[in-house]
Formats: sequence, C-alpha cells, structure tokens
Amino acid sequence: MSGVHEYRVGIEWAGNRGTGTSGYREYGRQLVVRAPGKLHELAASADRTFHGDAERWNPEELLVAALAQCHMLSYLHMAVRAGVVVTAYTDEASGTMRQDGLGGAFTEVVLRPRVTVAEASMAEAARAAHAEAREACFIANSVNFPVRHEPEILLA
Repeated sequence: MSGVHEYRVGIEWAGNRGTGTSGYREYGRQLVVRAPGKLHELAASADRTFHGDAERWNPEELLVAALAQCHMLSYLHMAVRAGVVVTAYTDEASGTMRQDGLGGAFTEVVLRPRVTVAEASMAEAARAAHAEAREACFIANSVNFPVRHEPEILLA
C-alpha cells in the first residue's frame, strides 16, 4: 500500500457583503469546503476571534479533528493487529495555538481517547496500541508540533 496519494479539496468564499474586501471589517469569513464524491459540504469560517462565524467549522478545529480522526483510525487498525476487541471509542481532543503578530502556530494538540475493550486481559495491549497508532498516523507525522496522548482504557 505504499505510493503517492493525492487529495483534492475545493473552497469557495461566501463572505462578500457587496463591497468585497473594501475594509477589514467589511467582509465575511464564511466559506464552503467541498471534495469530489462527498455527500455534504462543510460550512466553514475563521475562528470567532478573527471575525469569523462561530457556528461554522474553522481551520484550527479541522486540524485538531483531523489529528483525532487519524489517530482513531490508526488505533483501530493496531487494535485488530494486537487482538484487542474495541467496542467503543471517543476522544475529547484539544489544541493550543499561540498567536504572534499576524501569524501564529499550534504549540500542541492533546488527544484524550476513551477506549472500551471487550475483556480485561486486553487492557495492556490496548494501551500499547496507542504508541503504534501514533507512529502510523499520517497527519500526526506531518505536523511540526507535539501531539500528546492521554488515553483511558475502559472495560465493556
């Protein structure tokens, strides 16, 4: 399964209030994200802090979501390989970004996966599978800030 993979996404700005970008507060930050073959588009915007629409997804949330989703999918694969039967998985992930002038950067993301396994004998292997998932996650391997894990293993 090695090789090069390409991902296409289209965005369309939906924030022209009639005068375009005639001033910093004169335009909306709303946009729509689309991808070929997807059933739904994403309603997105800037973070509220940056004059965005709080009801829409912002790029910072989408980055944290991508890391959490990638870890979960990698983890489920590693669990199968380790003989761990996962019956439930949730994550309450958070990311910290530091703004510096006009720019900024994420300083870390913390994933907090709560994994329910079928049997107590699987708990140790379930915990170990998080380290393997971290190594396998394409998104985590692509960022230049720490992605920490605070897993919790529960029994069904």
